[in-house]
Amino acid sequence: MTRVPSVTAFHFTDPGCPWAYSARPAHARLVWRFGDQIEWRLVTIGLSETTERALARGRTPASQAAGWRAFERRFGMPFTPALKPRLAATSRACRAIVAAREVAPVLGERAFRELQLMHFATTSLLDDDADLRVTLGRVRGLDADAAVGRIDDAEIRDLYEADRALARSAGGSPTEAQGRSATSDGPVRYTAPSVIFEHAGGGRTEVGGFQPFEAYDTALANLDVSLERRPAPAGVGEALAAFPDGLTTAEMAAVMRPSDLVDADLAAAEGQLLALAGEGGATSEPVAGDALWRSDG
Repeated sequence: MTRVPSVTAFHFTDPGCPWAYSARPAHARLVWRFGDQIEWRLVTIGLSETTERALARGRTPASQAAGWRAFERRFGMPFTPALKPRLAATSRACRAIVAAREVAPVLGERAFRELQLMHFATTSLLDDDADLRVTLGRVRGLDADAAVGRIDDAEIRDLYEADRALARSAGGSPTEAQGRSATSDGPVRYTAPSVIFEHAGGGRTEVGGFQPFEAYDTALANLDVSLERRPAPAGVGEALAAFPDGLTTAEMAAVMRPSDLVDADLAAAEGQLLALAGEGGATSEPVAGDALWRSDG
């Protein structure tokens, strides 16, 4: 039986942020541990309306790819080494996410994930409507043509601007106090992937910017000691069953950590996933140098 969530998590993020993408393992572990006790709400930051600022700073497809490879080595999520044809702004992709979110929150989450994988693991572009249609066509339950077709609708633009305004309300917040906010386009804003946890009975905590899993867990423990904490899965098959949209190897390794005192073991997770796939219990879809694993049971 599904429970009424006692905590709402406002997740400030953007499909073009490599820090947000690299936080996916920690967030997968959060979803496994707390399940339906937390209701997640995406807030799109809208990091860039155009590429002018990035170009002025000297960023190129080559420098972008080199930076991403450093993220892959450090955090384990798959990044393509191939060069994009050009830089891309994130505004149109954010508005596509908002359009999907307005159909159903779960579709917004799925759209966000697919757009992250597209941006970081392929040469497709976040501001190319044809690429957006192809990518969103992979989202279960979403009419990709309709979502992309609404990107320029006044209602979607207004909702997106409301997201942007909320994301730029970090002045005086714990996130700013920790030095995890930004002022790249004027107001003090939450950086991706900042999360604000609000309890149904009152109380609020912030985990600003990129943080390890333990920061989220500590914030939630201080917010509500009665939250149930599910132990690590008995095996990768059990984990895949809880994530029908699939997990990368790094996400699986995070979910499989037997203790918060034990680091994620990507090699062990990959070995177990390969063994399960060999038995017919899982499928793998290539993603850059990694795979997206799904249950086949």
